[in-house]
Amino acid sequence: MDPMTRRMILAASAAGSALGTVNALAQGSGQDGNRGNVPQPIRGNEGARDMGPRSIDVDRNNPDMLSPPATDVGDVPNLKWPFGLSHNRLSAGGWARETTIRELPVSKATAGVNMRLTPGSIRELHWHKEDEWSLMLNGNARVTCVDESGRNFISDVKQGDLWYFPSGLPHSIQGLDQGCEFLLVFDNGAFSEDSTFLISQWMAHVPPEVLAKNFGQPESAFANIPRKQLYIFEAPVPGPLSADRVQDPYGQAPNPFVFKMMDMQPVKCPGGSVRVVDSAVFKASDNIAAVYVEIEPGGMRELHWHPRSDEWQYYIAGKARMTVFASGENSRTFDYQAGDVGYVPQTMGHYIENTGTETVRYLEMFTGPRYTDVSLSQWLAVIPPELVKNHLKLSDDTIAKFNKKKLVVVGSNPDRGPGNQKQPG
Repeated sequence: MDPMTRRMILAASAAGSALGTVNALAQGSGQDGNRGNVPQPIRGNEGARDMGPRSIDVDRNNPDMLSPPATDVGDVPNLKWPFGLSHNRLSAGGWARETTIRELPVSKATAGVNMRLTPGSIRELHWHKEDEWSLMLNGNARVTCVDESGRNFISDVKQGDLWYFPSGLPHSIQGLDQGCEFLLVFDNGAFSEDSTFLISQWMAHVPPEVLAKNFGQPESAFANIPRKQLYIFEAPVPGPLSADRVQDPYGQAPNPFVFKMMDMQPVKCPGGSVRVVDSAVFKASDNIAAVYVEIEPGGMRELHWHPRSDEWQYYIAGKARMTVFASGENSRTFDYQAGDVGYVPQTMGHYIENTGTETVRYLEMFTGPRYTDVSLSQWLAVIPPELVKNHLKLSDDTIAKFNKKKLVVVGSNPDRGPGNQKQPG
């Protein structure tokens, strides 16, 4: 057998083996090696097995996209984006990736950045046109800020803490001994880290004689200013907070730019808990409101909508699904995992259901000073029962059991067995 013929036979054998593997996945036992069940686009007697090629991991993470509920109809835009698919900008000292209208076009009101700093590394002194809200996801950092009156603010933040820097106020973030990873949220879906005002770039683009005149120093004092932006860069881990405090002749900013969210008492619900952090409790946060939600296994964030703002979501832990009703014959279901961004345009009805075995933890973010929502169950409970009965053909007993107070997070369906929680009457 000549070498060319042998290579052709081996190539054909390999292709046949690969095709056999694809067919086995699509038509076989429903198992993908040791990786669990292979989801299929089948709902009852509708659909058919996916014969491939396909991305099994994508389908596993999005079962309600592959096989949507029969109640999904119409045309609803994409309302999910995993941060893991965003471009990651690597620097000596950390990285940053963003989710904006470029990645999630529906997200016109809000953008997010996921950032990591190693111990000592600094997100350089800068400011934005947008307000900046942040949650420390892991580790610890030192933040600084100066307000319009020249009053300074210096504080250390740890996991679960928030900070808020209003538009135009200069600030910095530096990793402490543990380093850190955090989420930044901005009140503009078109925000980009590339549009940040950086101190290194500004001073590099001012004539040296102007710098000398401004600071009352010789031009030689500014000879070593970096010619390129620093953005994220390595530096020594700072010492104790007390050693970094600077006496300010104008005093400290009156409203702290840091809020200890996990120190606040959560509102307990039948199926979880919520912490509402808006300007009522976090005075500095006057244009972004947040809700930190925990949903226990079997629980669900009740059917509701937001009358004043779009909702931008960030999933921290667990698995969840959300169906969004966009009016008319338009409804679509999405699945979410840790690291995903979700979005719900203003006034669209929705719920978030825990579909896993661990507690779902996620953020609801809104532009505006105060958090607002409307509960479907509460609405139907505080209007005349006959009006509800005439619309929905429900029994008097069913209507009488609707709650006149918001539950926010409800427990398991009574018909679903374990994990039930008795709801208050």
